[in-house]
Amino acid sequence: MGITVAQLREQVRGAVIDRDDPGFDQARRVYNAMIDRRPQVVVQCRNAGDVAAAVGYARDNGLDLAVRGGGHSVPGFGTCDDGVVIDLAPMRGVRVVPGSRTAQAEGGATWGDVDAATHAFGLATTGGIISSTGVGGLTLGGGIGHLARGQGLTCDNLISADVVTAGGELVVADEHRHADLFWALRGGGGNFGVVTSFEFRLTPVRDIYGGLIFFELDQIPNVLRAYREIIADAPERLSMFPAFQIAPPLPFIPQDRHGDALIAIVACWAGPIDAGPDAVRPLRDIAPIVAEHLGPMPYPLLNGTFDVLVPPGLQHYWKANFVVELTDEMIAAHVEHGPRVPVVNSTVHIYPINGACHRVAPDATAFAYRDANFATVIAGMWPDPADNAANIAWVRDYYAATAPHSEEGGYVNFMAGDDQGRIKANYRGNYDRMVQVKRAYDPENLFHLNQNVRP
Repeated sequence: MGITVAQLREQVRGAVIDRDDPGFDQARRVYNAMIDRRPQVVVQCRNAGDVAAAVGYARDNGLDLAVRGGGHSVPGFGTCDDGVVIDLAPMRGVRVVPGSRTAQAEGGATWGDVDAATHAFGLATTGGIISSTGVGGLTLGGGIGHLARGQGLTCDNLISADVVTAGGELVVADEHRHADLFWALRGGGGNFGVVTSFEFRLTPVRDIYGGLIFFELDQIPNVLRAYREIIADAPERLSMFPAFQIAPPLPFIPQDRHGDALIAIVACWAGPIDAGPDAVRPLRDIAPIVAEHLGPMPYPLLNGTFDVLVPPGLQHYWKANFVVELTDEMIAAHVEHGPRVPVVNSTVHIYPINGACHRVAPDATAFAYRDANFATVIAGMWPDPADNAANIAWVRDYYAATAPHSEEGGYVNFMAGDDQGRIKANYRGNYDRMVQVKRAYDPENLFHLNQNVRP
């Protein structure tokens, strides 16, 4: 039998919040309002020692253990009923070393934290599309973002990680120390421990040229075919992805089109700013434009562009596919289901993951789909729980229509709680090696609240 909650409070510097504390309901709340769970205790960790103590408390008392970084886990893996939540939110520090072009981010940092710190030095690494996304979750699941074609996935830019293991030991994992663990962390999710600090490689990026272009729905085939052709051999500093989106009330969109479903292209040119207009010109020639907002902007501004559409407290249900070829059959599925995007918060993105992502061998990291050219994410997000059944059905129907034209596995960061059956497919030939690493570092599967690799 392990220690008591009172004894745990004496061991940690951060707050230990149980059901009798007035802040409990706030402490247990997560990003997805569809998830309503009541842990026994939430440990708001302030350092790696706090994390180790919380891990030991859960392990020795036989309790479920959830780990929360940014809190965006749509399946609710950052919380649990009757167990322990390790909340890393107080650990948000970011330290940039300009001379070595590296940054260290604590486990509770968000991409907004990283972007703000690195941008001051004209540096960046591949981050997410929403600035409130946690650094930990995105990195451990692979990490797709605006800079991926030129810099690789987020996990490809990971240099080292400080990890608290299931045994409560703090280890440093990199290419030379605990190299098997380092391999598994890069795409394997939260299966192997609690990462309290990430060290990233940075690249010079300060301002980018980019933004959004909206087209009519009847142009979907033209937009997607043009995207397929342009992105195949575009300069790697150019990223773009199509998005199905209900037009929000933005000043550059004609007022009479607010609320209309459209197809957009989100563009990011990370090369010389004066070359930006020429770099994005092929996108402007695809079809007649409904509205556009393109120009120079700080890179962090683009990374926060969609934040206002996805505040905490929405209902969430997501699905994801990897795609080698954006075939005409796949495009037909998008033509059928994309225009049915239910509310302004929901969207479908088709991210490009070629370029630098392809220069990493499929067995070099746990992230296995190095031949895929696209990652389709169907992100159902809406405010009213009364719409849950209808909007979940939209996501599932969309996924069912695209799955026959996709790979068997998908991007774990956009998978739902009912996707556990796809785990082996997500990791292809890397799965057996992941099981071996799991057995070495977490033989009792303490870290099982994730897209779980069983030991």
